[in-house]
Amino acid sequence: MDAATLEKKIAQFAVVDLNPDLSALPAGEKAALAKLIEAAKIMDAVFLRQVWAGNEPLLLDLVADPSREGRARLDGFLLNKGPWWRLEHYAPFVPGVPAKPPGGNFYPEDADKKEIEAWIGTLPAAGQAEARGFYTTVRRQPDRTLTLVPYSLEYQGDLARASALLREAARLTQAPTLKAFLEKRADAFLTNDYYASEVAWMELDAAVEPTIGPYEVYEDEHFNYKAAFEAFIAVRDDRETQKLATLGRHLQDVEDHLPIDPRYRNPKLGALSPIRVVNLVFASGDANRGVQTIAFNLPNDERVVAEKGAKRVMLKNLQEAKFERILKPLAAQAMGEAALGSISFDAFFTSVLMHELMHGLGPHNITVGGRATTVRAEMKDLYSALEEAKADVSGIWALQHLVDRGALDRSLESTMYRTFVATCLRAIRWGLAEAHARGAAVQLNRLLDRKAVVIGADGRWDVDPKRIKAEVVDLTRVLMTLQATGDRAGVDALFRELAVVRPEVQKVLDRAAAVPVDIRLRFTAADALAAR
Repeated sequence: MDAATLEKKIAQFAVVDLNPDLSALPAGEKAALAKLIEAAKIMDAVFLRQVWAGNEPLLLDLVADPSREGRARLDGFLLNKGPWWRLEHYAPFVPGVPAKPPGGNFYPEDADKKEIEAWIGTLPAAGQAEARGFYTTVRRQPDRTLTLVPYSLEYQGDLARASALLREAARLTQAPTLKAFLEKRADAFLTNDYYASEVAWMELDAAVEPTIGPYEVYEDEHFNYKAAFEAFIAVRDDRETQKLATLGRHLQDVEDHLPIDPRYRNPKLGALSPIRVVNLVFASGDANRGVQTIAFNLPNDERVVAEKGAKRVMLKNLQEAKFERILKPLAAQAMGEAALGSISFDAFFTSVLMHELMHGLGPHNITVGGRATTVRAEMKDLYSALEEAKADVSGIWALQHLVDRGALDRSLESTMYRTFVATCLRAIRWGLAEAHARGAAVQLNRLLDRKAVVIGADGRWDVDPKRIKAEVVDLTRVLMTLQATGDRAGVDALFRELAVVRPEVQKVLDRAAAVPVDIRLRFTAADALAAR
């Protein structure tokens, strides 16, 4: 890929300066924040190793290349955290690099899925659980057999430095729950036991809101087993957090009314379901590659979710940037300028929140053929895209349910469905190699097939208000039932049919070619802290 082409692709990411107001933080909290940012930078180095074993030597080569091509390739590398363009099915943009390994660097590059699965099957039950767990890599021994290596050993040097920085931050903060989380997460980096720190993160209640460690499994395209390192370092928006806190009290009611067979519902959700609205200060690793995350639902450990619930974190300053720079102009291209009155930030923000809330609802721990298992274990590589589709569409169902129950204002009904369609189009632009994009394509194509989304003679899109309500209910039922029954074959068939970009969708994407695909962050507040 030549320099001009690569520069044009990079320009599709609108640069956004992140400069949240830190003036209200006491001096000790600012000092702790600075240490957290230092620790977060280490997550970048670990994540690069997790993506591909060749990332670090390639990065050194690119840094040493002063040519225009070298500068463009370095810029693209830093944006994608590797030499493959994530929005184009991982097309390489650096000459001579291999195809992106689907198992990342979690498994030997010369070991295919069949070999790994067969080896896992030979292990005792405890070994199988560890092999399928979040925090181990699979490596070859000198005799060519496979073995497990815990993250605490695989990334020992980096995690030891990060652990020390977290302990320094813990000594500086005056917030008891922040101190407790940082001390426990520092221990986890060295022991490979993350349970206590995940519980402490759930209980975190402080002005500084860090999320740091191994979390999402998107990079493991073999099985969605292995967690990638990332960091979101943020400060809490107390006013917005308080506004949304009441929604957490409705989660059991939402679960109790899911449009699925009652036996698949959870009669008692985890007690803790905190919602935090934050403004991002710094992000790294899996949290800052390609498309930017605007909200997340963690932890992914089913034990913690079952016992304690899950925390939903909304990155408000990123959501505001994406709404203004991307969603509104994209909706204008798809639906016309007149439709912008039916596209609202409130609907966007609240639907993103419900998406994250719904990750914690519905089937997780399931029984298949009399065997206790999880949706993640049964779906393997299909899990992430299925879960994102489920959270999207069930989130819109839940919004309507809460409107009907009087928990949300009725005015939301006039904007949520058009905003939802625009949000699906936004996600599809990320490329079908990405889990959210595949999930969005499934939803949008099904709504088109069922005439819930209609295309006029002028090519402009709109929604049929009655049909879309019914189809959102139906698709929620379909996806959650597939999860509850562990029907991987059914999911595979659904995605083969619908996880595609059809001509009518491509026409809209072509019209919107000048709209930024996503945003690229400059951490101005973090840089100012580092310069003190």
